[in-house]
Amino acid sequence: MSAAALAIAFEASADTADEAALAQKYSPVVRLVEQTEECGPGEPYIPLDVDLLFGEPTVALRGPWAPTDLVKIGPSAKDLVGRYQYHLDFPGDALDAGCDYERWQRRLLEGGGSPTIYAHVATDPAHAGRIALQYWFFYVFNDFNNKHEGDWEMIQLDFDATDAAEALGKEPSKVGYSSHEGAERADWGDDKLELVDGTHPVVYPAAGSHANKFDAALYLGSSADAGVGCDDTRGPHVELRPNVQTIPSVPAAAEKAFPWTKFEGRWGELQRAFYNGPTGPNLKTQWTAPIGWSDGWRPRSYAVPTGGVFGTGATDFFCGAVETGSAGLTALLRDPAATLLMIGILLVLLVWLVTRTSWRPATPLRLAHRRRWGQILSSAGRMYLSRALLFLGIGVLFIPLGIVISILQAVVLGGFGLLGVDTSGEGAGALVLLVVILGTSLALLGFGLVQAATACALVELDAGREIGPLDAYRLALRRFRPLFRALVLGVGAWVVLTATAVLIPIALWLAVRWAFLAQVVELEGASGVGALHRSGELVRGRWLRVASLVGVGLVLALAAGPFVGALLILVTHAPLPLLNVVAGIVYALTMPFVAIATAYLYFDARVRAELEPKEARVELPAEIELRPGAR
Repeated sequence: MSAAALAIAFEASADTADEAALAQKYSPVVRLVEQTEECGPGEPYIPLDVDLLFGEPTVALRGPWAPTDLVKIGPSAKDLVGRYQYHLDFPGDALDAGCDYERWQRRLLEGGGSPTIYAHVATDPAHAGRIALQYWFFYVFNDFNNKHEGDWEMIQLDFDATDAAEALGKEPSKVGYSSHEGAERADWGDDKLELVDGTHPVVYPAAGSHANKFDAALYLGSSADAGVGCDDTRGPHVELRPNVQTIPSVPAAAEKAFPWTKFEGRWGELQRAFYNGPTGPNLKTQWTAPIGWSDGWRPRSYAVPTGGVFGTGATDFFCGAVETGSAGLTALLRDPAATLLMIGILLVLLVWLVTRTSWRPATPLRLAHRRRWGQILSSAGRMYLSRALLFLGIGVLFIPLGIVISILQAVVLGGFGLLGVDTSGEGAGALVLLVVILGTSLALLGFGLVQAATACALVELDAGREIGPLDAYRLALRRFRPLFRALVLGVGAWVVLTATAVLIPIALWLAVRWAFLAQVVELEGASGVGALHRSGELVRGRWLRVASLVGVGLVLALAAGPFVGALLILVTHAPLPLLNVVAGIVYALTMPFVAIATAYLYFDARVRAELEPKEARVELPAEIELRPGAR
């Protein structure tokens, strides 16, 4: 080897040593969401050493282009060099993963594998005087909305330096954590950037998606850049200090040490659309233009508020809707015939149910009148729209009630901590249960009061008398004591039964049986205990009818607010707490619709109970006259 060649080799070796030293100095601390049982909630996948894939008889190299073209079983890293439009295939079906990939990873690690990440110092020709230190994480499976084999994520530290040697004497200028198609930034020294021993950034990969976050929270994304869905990094956590392998910045040295960096295919099976396996680091923009890529980092991710005046209706609905929709799309791609058949059956059943009832005439007045299932809903809708200000005013009660519930939640969750009570582990679970019970109880009591005021308002309107929201509550409160006793007895029994879990079916049965408590107290003068008995009499023989109508009304009212909030999440950039407030207000203002429908259902049940038995005893007149002596 010539002297010039030796000098170049020595310089490259020195650069690699500096890069390795820099990589060790700033190696990240990874906090994964703990998984306490196999295939249970949490994060089972760790940043994996990709060498465990090579020579592995359960891994196949396929392609080009077609998923069925087999090149080799158990390919080596060198077998991947220069392969374009090929892909690795792991044992399992990404669209029907079950626990297969989790168990496969455990099998791979049985030989002593440990968490591993790959460091790479990258320069950007368009940004001289700045370098990037990258850490690449590989996971065998992405268990998110877009399920796919293989998953590459990374974090990047930017330095105002020309090489690794200079960067060793400086602090990073900023840090970026990859998250779906984009990344979130933090300046070095920002409060949100957690450091261990002053130089090791802490990263929280989201369970399933592996989107990297700066903190433990539930994050919401509504774009390709931030992902569409919710990333959960909340603990408890398992802390990892992965081994760091440094990929040299010199291409020839990188290929020699890590041949797979020249793979131009996919690290997972071929699937349609976003279910495809991902490409490797060398095909990402940040590999060749890291500084230019970092200029597009977003300043923050949106953490879902854990509480608020109206809870988290919009954001919870959004997270659940995206997850459900993604599961439906996955099922459609996995088995289109069966999925379409199921959808078709459900649509036919819905049409059949809709056509089995009458929707007209929708007569909002003449309360003491028998109505069909559909007529009750259409009459309730017509009454609500025709007297919108009245019923909106009645529904406003839920706004101060929501504030009270939120204050109560804050006092319970915060107060116990101040008193020295353990609010972690099992203690946290008990507190959450207590908060849910208190909040649910207050909400049900409030709904009972709305039911009472609505029933009084309807009677006044039916008599031709005008009434306002305050007058409606004033009339309802004249029977406050028996109403309160009835509601406390009903809500108390419901809470106790649902808290046992196994008695929830009985709780639901009783909830329907006592659906008319407020109406019976207000309109029949029943006592608290008597209202329970009288409501049960009216529901007897009509349980399914009452359950379906009240259930449909509640679904419409409860879904309206979160649906509006979730829609606003997709089309606006308004703060998430504000969107939850909007959802809560919509919810509060639609609850009177349920109260109106329940009142119509009460009058229908009462008329049927009082008239139909008498009608059944009426003697029918003779339709022909018999002659004397005729038999």
